[in-house]
Amino acid sequence: MQTNPHRWFGAGQSSAADAAKAGAEAAAEAIGGRSAKAVFVFCSVAYDLPELLAAVRAEAGPHASIVGGTTMGELGNAGMTVGGLAVAALGGDGFTVHVRAAAIDPHEPRAAGAQVAEALRGLHDPNRVLILFCDGMSGRPNEIVRGAYSTIGAAWPMVGGFAADDRHFERTFQFCDDEVRTGSVVGLALGSDGPIGIGMAHGWRRTEPPMVVTKSQGPHVYLLDGEPALDVLLRRNNFDGTADEFFERGRALQPLGLSRRNGEDIRVIHGGDDEERSVWGAADVPQGALVWLMEADRQALLDGATWSCTEAIAGLDGLAPLGVLAFDCGGRRAGLVEGGMQEEIDTMRTALNDAPFAGFYTTGEIARVDGGSGLHHLTLVTLALA
Repeated sequence: MQTNPHRWFGAGQSSAADAAKAGAEAAAEAIGGRSAKAVFVFCSVAYDLPELLAAVRAEAGPHASIVGGTTMGELGNAGMTVGGLAVAALGGDGFTVHVRAAAIDPHEPRAAGAQVAEALRGLHDPNRVLILFCDGMSGRPNEIVRGAYSTIGAAWPMVGGFAADDRHFERTFQFCDDEVRTGSVVGLALGSDGPIGIGMAHGWRRTEPPMVVTKSQGPHVYLLDGEPALDVLLRRNNFDGTADEFFERGRALQPLGLSRRNGEDIRVIHGGDDEERSVWGAADVPQGALVWLMEADRQALLDGATWSCTEAIAGLDGLAPLGVLAFDCGGRRAGLVEGGMQEEIDTMRTALNDAPFAGFYTTGEIARVDGGSGLHHLTLVTLALA
């Protein structure tokens, strides 16, 4: 199988403080004067977002679909930025693009995912993927993913990320063509006559023994192995103090691995109640689930980046990657400080054979190749195109 010579993928970045300058620089680098079908925009919430999108549109032309969201940091071939902009673009023969957006009803978030996933129904290409950009502050992110799954079923893959706001945890924004939205899900259904590869890996290791979630409701975990969940967590971490002290400003995020057929899906426990002795995170932890506390060092996280990229490329039937979108958890940065972020970029460049890539640091990652699972945390998700 040979790749289509008439299609392309480009990536660009900018750290300019001015929104119009940043948008023009990064978009021009990614698009390079070509006719784009889809443009992906990942940027700091500090920018004048309508002005930035207008500058991207000027470079992309009137017919390109523009999607994306605000970030907890941006990444690409040139490195990692905080407060900057990363842009990816694709075009040429063999790509089909459909875009939809939906507001998230806080009482029924599943409906937004289902509505956006309808965009995939209109594609008839041999290879398809649904790329989702979701509000990271909307709550119940797993329900959004389940809603999309309920529409498209297990046959078609999904990737994506939940938007952030430079670690303010107040309000995130999503982009759909020339519109800046909040409280929304934006979906881009991408069809291709070439193969599509998806990689997902985190590098975290189980800490034995496992535990059973004996009482939970949504993201709240009340009992682990029949004991108050906070007591278990503090004891397993040899910590003698309060929940507030343990979770102070997110410095002690606790990865919890949920048993899956292909390994563990990570949930992040980031808060606890000293009176109720419960703990909670940002996504559902099912009652009855088998779970492990997880641990990792810098090299393990870097190895996870290598595996994610390698897995994505393995799905391209031996073809070289045209380009890659990356969705990296903002929580991974805590284990990659003091030079580790650049190490991760270097690791990705090597694993991707210097193919162009762009992406952002998220508040949650989406990756599903088959089956019903799809929401991840502390994970690097990569989407490779050929």
